[in-house]
Amino acid sequence: MLTTMLVVVVVLALAFDYTNGFHDAANAIASAVSTRALTLRAALALAAVMNLIGALLGTAVAVTVASGVIDTPVGDHGLRVVLAALVGATVWNLITWYFGLPSSSSHALIGGLVGAALASATNVHWSGVLIKVVVPMVVSPLVGLTLGYLVMTGIMWAFRNGNAHKVGRGMRRAQIVSASSLALGHGLQDAQKSMGVIVLALVIGGQQVGFHVPFWVVVACALALAAGTYAGGLRIMRTLGRRIFHLTPPHGLAAELAASSVLYLTAFVFAAPISTTHVITSAVMGVGATTRRSAVRWSVAADIAKGWVLTLPGSAAVAAATYGITALW
Repeated sequence: MLTTMLVVVVVLALAFDYTNGFHDAANAIASAVSTRALTLRAALALAAVMNLIGALLGTAVAVTVASGVIDTPVGDHGLRVVLAALVGATVWNLITWYFGLPSSSSHALIGGLVGAALASATNVHWSGVLIKVVVPMVVSPLVGLTLGYLVMTGIMWAFRNGNAHKVGRGMRRAQIVSASSLALGHGLQDAQKSMGVIVLALVIGGQQVGFHVPFWVVVACALALAAGTYAGGLRIMRTLGRRIFHLTPPHGLAAELAASSVLYLTAFVFAAPISTTHVITSAVMGVGATTRRSAVRWSVAADIAKGWVLTLPGSAAVAAATYGITALW
């Protein structure tokens, strides 16, 4: 029974990783497609490849997710907790995808873990949740907003005397690089969350000691994320690429450079599982504000922010209900 449950949890983790890919595909390519730097299919293929490469570059965030959020209750009970967390996160991903809201898959997973843990009387590492999740959740969008504004201001100053047509054409080409960089950062961050959950399940199931990430887990999560990314997420892409602010090539380049910088910093330096969605969305707002504050559709931004706030409790509630159902088995 334990082995079967473990297999189910691993499959669900990879399924979540896949939904993470198509839910968050818009993060890396919305601006590049919106500014016509890349065609849709070319952008999806590029994002999928860079997600795959990024997922192979580190495991520090995975260890944080595996060891820093909840205790590791051994046996069937513990695997039910992880299973419920994955269901909560996946359902939340599908709900927000349906409504075209760029919410955080990362926070959906953390919320799922916390909700399932509370429902099962499993200890939650609240200090770890606060320091590694809540604080970065608040700070990273502010950094993305500020950095997007500053990078865009620098680009405007550097090319203030340039030919608008030539500058636009050059920026479109540069966006291929910046979109690739953002997709790499997305793979580096987001694939590791599923890796962490699988490692947590392996420890709970008695298949390994310690929270190191086996190579097969890295490869499986990388492939699942890349496949999901290539499937695309057009509903959310429209929100990011058009509804918040009408992006031009310089704006898209600035937003992607700002967001990818934040992703690399948090993954390599702080090992914190931040949201790619939060960072790129706030960076888009920041670059838009350099034109004029009224150019940004703040009402749309407010709707997105509501989704951000609801993600942790929403996914936690679904996970808690799922655990209650599984406890009846």
